[in-house]
Amino acid sequence: MSHVDLVIFSFVIVMTLGFITFFLSKKVHISSIPLLIVLGIIFGPLLGFISRGNATTLFNYVRVIGLVVILFAEGHNLKWPLLKKHMATIGILDTVGLFITAIVAGIFFSLFFHLPFLAGFLFGAIISATDPATLIPLFKQNKVNEDIRTVIVTESIFNDPLGIVLTMLAVALVVPQASSAKLIEAIARYTTLYPAAVIFFLYEIGSSVVIGIILGIIGYWIVRKLKIDTFPEIYALALAFGGFLIGEWAQTSGYLVATTIGIVWGNHELFFKKNGTSKAFGNLVETELHFNEILSDFATVFIFILIGATVDLSVLGSSLLMGTILALVVVFIARPIAGLTILPLKKWNAKEYLFISFEGPRGVVPSALAGLPLSLGVMYKNPILIQWGEIILATTVITVLVSVIIETLWVRPLSKKLLSESIE
Repeated sequence: MSHVDLVIFSFVIVMTLGFITFFLSKKVHISSIPLLIVLGIIFGPLLGFISRGNATTLFNYVRVIGLVVILFAEGHNLKWPLLKKHMATIGILDTVGLFITAIVAGIFFSLFFHLPFLAGFLFGAIISATDPATLIPLFKQNKVNEDIRTVIVTESIFNDPLGIVLTMLAVALVVPQASSAKLIEAIARYTTLYPAAVIFFLYEIGSSVVIGIILGIIGYWIVRKLKIDTFPEIYALALAFGGFLIGEWAQTSGYLVATTIGIVWGNHELFFKKNGTSKAFGNLVETELHFNEILSDFATVFIFILIGATVDLSVLGSSLLMGTILALVVVFIARPIAGLTILPLKKWNAKEYLFISFEGPRGVVPSALAGLPLSLGVMYKNPILIQWGEIILATTVITVLVSVIIETLWVRPLSKKLLSESIE
């Protein structure tokens, strides 16, 4: 087969496996994510239907394109009134909590695999984000109190791009020659390295949000002035990917820019209230969101199957025990410690805190970022980073699998035990 035929063959395998997975998932009421990863491992390195080389090549494109589509669509569903109501809780979990998760997970990773803390911090940053793609359908099947559900889902929607920002920070510290390190180095001329890293993180968040809001407003006014009513899907995707490129050019987070544009459009009735509600624009948003949610499903299938297909079975086998223990550390230690940060708000009782802490499965973003260290190691011909990257890839896959399996299976008994008075 030619290279093009091999790539098309890989596409056919991935889409067929995705269809089978969603069919089974709906029938037996379990999360599709672990099934996708396992099938990726079986039809990738185990049976050889998807070569590791093709999987890696495809994944490098799907990771970026898929994440932009997923985050842009998710931004539409982040409603401002609920975000405003729980802003303190969500803000703490998505900043301090995110950082604590990365630090705690990183410490244990370094101890278990006898690697420097920077390698651990890179792993911790990669798995710091929770997964709305798992949580949203999970809470549709298992109804819980709206406030609790809103906090967990909204936190996960927002910490996806923030987890990417934290990972880019970790990459800049580990790989000084990477493009994301240039800004940190420039800031570090006036401060030491770690204050520069904090400033970089805050700059990434602030500038990305500002750019996203500006582009969201410009995109809205273009629709209003030109009265765009055909192919809104193409227009919306052009805006999202354009925002991503502008964000990357400005050395901010293109992913957070795309998410913010989605938030502006998803809350257009509030953002543009003074201009009068536009039924036509509302219909446009509804149409493009429906299309982008379908694309998000495609992206999810490709990301999870390809991440399984890129795994080195020998590294996975050698990392299985320590990786499983580390995954349990993330679920039972890192996440609950991070959740402690919301207790001073005195808004949540002990049982609610426990439920929030024990419902943070890892998913799309960690999976999409898992192969990044290995790719950078190959790109810069860095054997140490390649070694770290293989272990981080395998351990991230294990962490995603373990956290999704545990936290999807126990949501019903956990909600009955901890939130019995608030089950809907």
